Amino acid sequence: MTEIEALQAAIAGEHAALYGVGVAGGKLSGSRFAQATASFEEHRRRRDQLSDLLVQAGETPAAAEPAYDLPQPVTNAATATALVLLIERRLSVVYADLVEAAEKEPIRTVAVQALIATSRAQLTWGGTPQAFPGQS
Repeated sequence: MTEIEALQAAIAGEHAALYGVGVAGGKLSGSRFAQATASFEEHRRRRDQLSDLLVQAGETPAAAEPAYDLPQPVTNAATATALVLLIERRLSVVYADLVEAAEKEPIRTVAVQALIATSRAQLTWGGTPQAFPGQS
């Protein structure tokens, strides 16, 4: 995978994350809703950061899909929480791929920071620590 392909995969993952976290947020309340809102903002910030990196590289960032198929129905707080955890796990794999493919220091830095953030987010959403996050 090239650096550009990995960046495109990461921005596609962030587009999907924004959709999924948005859906999940609709079934959450209280502190979990606040966490979902913060997560949404973090994914938006990363999406914009990835878009800027792609534009700087002379590439057109992948566009968001109008909708995404969810891996499970989101009907209550438990299924919403499980969805956000799955999103963070999947993004860890995407960012681990970007760490590996990154050729330029700024891109590697973004990738490492995002991998750390998605790993921490997994703990927030009920995941367990992993020795090598993002390893598929």
